[in-house]
Amino acid sequence: MAEVITPSEFQSKVLNASGKVLVDFFATWCGPCKMLAPVIDEIAAEKPGQVYKVDIDESPDLAMEYGVNSVPTLIVFEGGKPVRQAIGAQPKQNVLALFN
Repeated sequence: MAEVITPSEFQSKVLNASGKVLVDFFATWCGPCKMLAPVIDEIAAEKPGQVYKVDIDESPDLAMEYGVNSVPTLIVFEGGKPVRQAIGAQPKQNVLALFN
């Protein structure tokens, strides 16, 4: 299961991570986010420590900082910077492709 992280954890778990990290910006009320959740959880199980979730209602500043205007928004970070992004519910192969 993908861990939901807070803004205080974002620095250490995402920005300071070695390698690529996928962040799923989501909202609990979002239908497409609920559809995507099992895919994100499956990938999180396959890539421990590389997949996190951020609740935009709990962390609005992070959502604003990374230009998240609709959810779900998936952003891959590498070296503390966003390198790839996808918006909307995605099939698993599309999400995995973000790591490439």
